[in-house]
Amino acid sequence: MLAGETMGTTWAVTLRAPDLSRSSHAAWRAIVQEELDRVNAAMSTWDPDSELSRFNAHVSMAPFSLSAATLSVMELSKEVGAASGGAFDVTVRPLVAAFGFGAGARVPGELPSEAELEEIRARVGADRLLLDPAAGQARKLHPLLEVELSAVAKGYGVEQVARRLIAEGQADFLVEVGGEIDARGQRPGGGPWRLAVERPEPDGRAVHAVVELSGLAMATSGDYRSFYEAGGEKLSHLLDPRIGRPIQHALASVSVVHVSAAAADAWATALFVLGPEDGPALAEERGIGAYFILRTDEDRYETRVTPGFPAILTPDGTPGEAPGPAGAGGKG
Repeated sequence: MLAGETMGTTWAVTLRAPDLSRSSHAAWRAIVQEELDRVNAAMSTWDPDSELSRFNAHVSMAPFSLSAATLSVMELSKEVGAASGGAFDVTVRPLVAAFGFGAGARVPGELPSEAELEEIRARVGADRLLLDPAAGQARKLHPLLEVELSAVAKGYGVEQVARRLIAEGQADFLVEVGGEIDARGQRPGGGPWRLAVERPEPDGRAVHAVVELSGLAMATSGDYRSFYEAGGEKLSHLLDPRIGRPIQHALASVSVVHVSAAAADAWATALFVLGPEDGPALAEERGIGAYFILRTDEDRYETRVTPGFPAILTPDGTPGEAPGPAGAGGKG
């Protein structure tokens, strides 16, 4: 297995090539790191010299030149945002920071006042971000607008690594960046790759279910890792752009499968924001394979699965619940 760090998290690649020499192992690792470094240099908000950071620091409504990669991710983000009724919006960066998350965040627990939120909302909104891919430019309709691509950049990075590996002649591999995954061909030993859907618990890690993937990507969005409590409420890093506040509903996580890792990443966040009723309904309407885990009053978990999600196995690898209409599922 190849491994490293990127975008504030870790990455891992497994190749179905057990005869890799030490030198070829190093060469493949360098190839993966090169692709991820390129994405990070374009889309990181933690690196003040990244392309995205420079765009955010561009306090102007004049056009700003951006790479095709960054523009394509912004385009995808706007498309998912429009299709989800605004549940996905990459311009919420100042709101996320105001609630104590991400680069440049205030101290968690020091909640913003209503006056602050009102001022921030005036410069948030995907309709204030204009893209011109033909000219290679983006333009702000508010000079203080900022973009945060963390909800899609990891998926895009996974996608770019997968494309590079295919171009280099690899057909059987698994790419993972911060939990976002692309599985191609077969795993070592044969058969589809077996991947865990994590049980959404803040302490420790446990497997909730297992899926088999080949030729598909999977991304998960949840509120159980990055959060804090204030005023008796649990506040996570996931905000509802439509109201400008952290999400408050029963969903714990959403996993999405898609041919595109970037799209899976964006849709996992959008469906999570939409919540336990609207999320499954929209996923089913658009033919998106998704696996929803909800918290119940009994301090247990209920699952909802939409058609298009892969066959589900129990943690020990035996057949589990079958994908069916939104709302179908079991408790665990």
